[in-house]
Amino acid sequence: MTTGVEAPAATAAPVAKIGTGRRWTQHGLLFVAPFLVVYVAFLVWPLLLGLRMSLSSVNIAGTNAGFVGFANYAEAFADPRMWRSLWNTVLFTALSTVPLVVLGLVFALLVHNLRFVRWLWRLSFFAPFLLPSAVVALLWRQMIYQPGFGLLNGTFGTDILWLGDPDLAMWSVVMTTVWWTVGFNFLLYLAALQSIPEQLYEAASIDGASAWHKLRSITLPLLRRTTGLIVVLQLLASLKVFDQIYLMTGGGPENSTRPIIEYAYDIGFMGYRVGYASAVSYILFVLIVAVSLVQLRLFRKREESLR
Repeated sequence: MTTGVEAPAATAAPVAKIGTGRRWTQHGLLFVAPFLVVYVAFLVWPLLLGLRMSLSSVNIAGTNAGFVGFANYAEAFADPRMWRSLWNTVLFTALSTVPLVVLGLVFALLVHNLRFVRWLWRLSFFAPFLLPSAVVALLWRQMIYQPGFGLLNGTFGTDILWLGDPDLAMWSVVMTTVWWTVGFNFLLYLAALQSIPEQLYEAASIDGASAWHKLRSITLPLLRRTTGLIVVLQLLASLKVFDQIYLMTGGGPENSTRPIIEYAYDIGFMGYRVGYASAVSYILFVLIVAVSLVQLRLFRKREESLR
């Protein structure tokens, strides 16, 4: 009789747990359903629709949407204008990423170590990031880079075409971008610095460590994760550059600054070839995914080697 009573109790408990788990799963799906609907409607579906369009000859009016397979991709890889715009994008990314990361760290270290009006410095470094791209482009193009009476030419007594010279236009856009967006990286670094325990620096001071040794042995190692995040975010943002270049130079002069997104825009909305523009966009998409995976892989290996 003892075994007969214990057997039903042993089988009843798992059934109750399974039922409870299913109820929790249903409730969880109800909570995430609005997000899933928005995610599918505005990200997954456009992604699939764009992929289908890249395999067709559809124009901006939606007509002539015949299936062409990978012909658009073959044309893109043989198009020197696509490669030039892709090179401009990579060049902009290479020129802007390093100063944006380094200056963000330097500014954060300076503000973190200040003992007076710290809020004013935080506001000064972060305020440009709050400006719209149109305001930034107008400010730098009309007031700073103006050939006749701009701030740079007026200060140094020169008459340089900052945005009209193919050799200087990209550098000028990079300088504007660094001034505009470095505040975001600065804020991330500052938050990470404030999370480092002060006891570590006090112990290092007792041991006679200098400021340089504290920076090299405590600050930079503890900022490694933040640096990895900032580098990935900065690479993704730079590869998707469009606004400031389109507003400041329009891709010129001589297509020396036209990024690949602007090339896709020109092909799709000016040349009415939406299918070909979609193929160009997906080439950039694959590049961004590849760069992201490589960066995450490198930082993961570095974290594993330091454990």
